Amino acid sequence: MSALRVLGKRSKLGIPVALAGLGVAGLMLVSCNNTKPVNATSSPSTGDLVSVAVVKAARKTLDQHMSISSELVPFQEIDVYAKESGYVSKLDVDYGTRVKKDQVMAILEIPELEQTLQADQAAIKAAKDQAQRLGQQVQAVDARRKVLHDYYNRLAAVAKSQPNLIAQQEIDDAQGKDLTAQADVEAARANQQAAESQAEAAAAKLMRDQVLYDYRKITAPFDGVVTQRYANLGTLMQAGTTSSTQAMPLVRLSEDDTFRLVIPVPESYVKYIHIGDPVSVTVSSLNRTFPGRVARFSVDVKEETRTMHTEVDVPNPDRTLYPGLYADANIRLQQKSGALAIPLQAVDRQGDRVSVDVVGPSNEIEVRNVTTGIETADDVEILSGVNEGEMVVIGDRSGLKAGQHVTPKLVSVTEYKDTQ
Repeated sequence: MSALRVLGKRSKLGIPVALAGLGVAGLMLVSCNNTKPVNATSSPSTGDLVSVAVVKAARKTLDQHMSISSELVPFQEIDVYAKESGYVSKLDVDYGTRVKKDQVMAILEIPELEQTLQADQAAIKAAKDQAQRLGQQVQAVDARRKVLHDYYNRLAAVAKSQPNLIAQQEIDDAQGKDLTAQADVEAARANQQAAESQAEAAAAKLMRDQVLYDYRKITAPFDGVVTQRYANLGTLMQAGTTSSTQAMPLVRLSEDDTFRLVIPVPESYVKYIHIGDPVSVTVSSLNRTFPGRVARFSVDVKEETRTMHTEVDVPNPDRTLYPGLYADANIRLQQKSGALAIPLQAVDRQGDRVSVDVVGPSNEIEVRNVTTGIETADDVEILSGVNEGEMVVIGDRSGLKAGQHVTPKLVSVTEYKDTQ
């Protein structure tokens, strides 16, 4: 199950403020002008001011990223079944064998189809022989028809030139024999065509059975690697053509030149996802980062999880990646130049209210409500409430009150983190 974490959501860091009069240790601060720690104390009896760490609101380029963990899966992965039932007579692959598309992985022995092919060839020969005999019969019948036809034509010509010389009965008999011979020729030709059609049907059956017989060679449908092997020499492979059979596959084949990283993008970030967006894929177990790109997404948000199915293609030319490895996909959602930004730890959130403590020109604390924009791992954009160059307090502000006079100590965010 994919684990989701969005960069920029971290808990507030604080700077403890202590009073010397109560015997509490003072806060160690590092200013931008002095690398030595500064004791920040306050004594109600003496009126000493509290030292607070501040940073100036400044404009910078903000990149909002999203990081999601998921599992790498092969671009394609299938179980390879036999098309026809048979015994494994030759097995050319094993675990980890790399194959090319159309490479023969195994050959089956199918005795029934071998016999069927022999029967088909015999049927073709018999049909062709029959067609040849009927062709000769057509020639004989046609020759007889020509004799009878010529005899009838001669009688008809004499009867026309010399009426009453030949009896009409004789002429009619000759005509009848001529028509009968013509019908015999047509019948013989029909028989010949039927025999030829039967020969063609037998040839078609041979071709079909030959195709089925060729399925004894189980080939790879794409380039990949064998990750599972289920059969051995002599294993009876059932035809895997229907879901009702308990057919066992020969091998499992995975395409590992490219991997898919399936990530569930939260609904609020769907609008930032585009085909072709670059993705940085980090595999912690290999201590390496790989380039990837958003290749496809479902274009709908699932009601159950309020996420969109998104796939990142990760090339694996040197085959360093393996199926099942967990990886972190880092996607840049948006970028904004010249954004007025302050550190995240300067922001105080209470419900829908977002505020910051600003040290005013007279060094008094001002609590201001602000409107925020883009958030990154370290900074947050301020849309309203703070002006550029104003000093905001970072760290714990629980001991500070509006109107309280303080001593601001300008620090960098890096220096402030080093003191935590």
